[in-house]
Amino acid sequence: MSNYEKKQLEKAFNQFTKKNFEAPRRCKNLDQIRYYVKELSLKMEEFKNRFNYVPQQAYTLLAQYNSLQNKMVFANYQEAYA
Repeated sequence: MSNYEKKQLEKAFNQFTKKNFEAPRRCKNLDQIRYYVKELSLKMEEFKNRFNYVPQQAYTLLAQYNSLQNKMVFANYQEAYA
């Protein structure tokens, strides 16, 4: 895959995420974050299967959502068992 094709895929991914996802720092609902993690994982799998390439930004975004999800789950755990 050429650099040009990679840049085009990265651009398409950026447009997809801006259109369909809310920034992790703006998410306040655990179910919303779980939905985004699932959809992002599916999109990454699609890119890997179709193009054998996943933009680095996808991994970064997934890590941010997972981190936020873990923080929320831990906070819920502390509230329930404190």
